[in-house]
Amino acid sequence: TFTVEEAVETIGFGRFHILLFLIMGSTRVAEAMEIMLIAVVSPLIRCEWQLQDWQVALVTTMVFFGYMVFSVVLGLLADSYGRWKILLLSFLWASYFSLLTSFAPSYIWFVFLRAMVGGGVSGHAQGKEENKQIVAMCSCFNPFLSLGKVFWLAGSLLIIGLASVVNPTIGWRWLIRIASIPGIILILVFKFIPESARYNVSTGNVAAALATLQRIAKMNGSTMPEGLLREPAKERRGRFKDLIHPKYLRTTLQIWIIW
Repeated sequence: TFTVEEAVETIGFGRFHILLFLIMGSTRVAEAMEIMLIAVVSPLIRCEWQLQDWQVALVTTMVFFGYMVFSVVLGLLADSYGRWKILLLSFLWASYFSLLTSFAPSYIWFVFLRAMVGGGVSGHAQGKEENKQIVAMCSCFNPFLSLGKVFWLAGSLLIIGLASVVNPTIGWRWLIRIASIPGIILILVFKFIPESARYNVSTGNVAAALATLQRIAKMNGSTMPEGLLREPAKERRGRFKDLIHPKYLRTTLQIWIIW
């Protein structure tokens, strides 16, 4: 028998991992553009709607408030329905509300719609982290995980560069519409991303997990390990109160403070 981890190690690094790296890295570009968008739009909406300082600051606050709330909700849904479905849903959600933001008739609507965008962006992590763990199983791929940080920087620089051209000419509403394009394009390429084999195994869908691993092996021109893919022993899923259990409390607080 073999596990998902052993299968990935046997298959090795190849075309699949490069494709996955580029697609998941591109999600960082789209995410950075949506998050950084407020920084280059705020001065313009301040003038258009005669906003006070606290009203401008509230826009950013509500984006991350939406991010915080929906990350919990979408995380629970991802455990129940799969990483791929939630990742696709989050991009549809974020792109839809981002486009709506460009038509916001008032400040209140703008704040509400950007909070919804923040909620959609939070779902990107549900699929990204799972796929990062899969590719990280190949020791040769670890340096590329650090290189993936470049995608966020690229997205930040891209939105700033676009703002310098678009804002003075056709306005901030068109900037938002243009910034939503990467997310829409990514929706079209999600068919190349399989559901996590680890997730399928954890839910008892061993056949689907095996099909995914075979697909990866085919793309990489490699072979699967011999034997049967075995399902690990069922373990109780984590609960929120586990985070504040004396065994994990110190680690939980450290991670929260760092973030």
